[in-house]
Amino acid sequence: MPRYVKTAPNPAGHQRQAAAFDYLLAAFQASAGQPPAQRWPWLEAAHVVGLNRLALQWRAHWHMLAYARALGDGFEVRGQWARLGLTVLGHLVRRLPQGNTGRAIVPAFRSMVPGPLVRERITQAMAAVAPASAQPGAGVSVDSGPKHP
Repeated sequence: MPRYVKTAPNPAGHQRQAAAFDYLLAAFQASAGQPPAQRWPWLEAAHVVGLNRLALQWRAHWHMLAYARALGDGFEVRGQWARLGLTVLGHLVRRLPQGNTGRAIVPAFRSMVPGPLVRERITQAMAAVAPASAQPGAGVSVDSGPKHP
């Protein structure tokens, strides 16, 4: 797996990426009342999805900061403040560690493979925002041949 990846512009892909990101944040908001171990992966998945776009990555860290503050997790709060600054730097120098989940408990510049729950949530979000033509069975019709009267 390449350590750092720069992707070519793709407007349709950017729209789907932003929609998946918004889906993950909405799911995080909808998970209110669940334990932190069930809620953090929504934000981690949003971070992974938005990693290559400054605005999305910034929003992911901002939401992580707000959640850490709500939990009273000082370590995570400090880590998220640091990552907000590092986000700008990383985008300026184009050094973004693929797969990094964005939490303070992981090194900020380490590429990684996200855990199964984070990957599952990314898959769920991407499926939810897939174009209708990409949905299973979409655009497929079963034709038994010409109809004869």
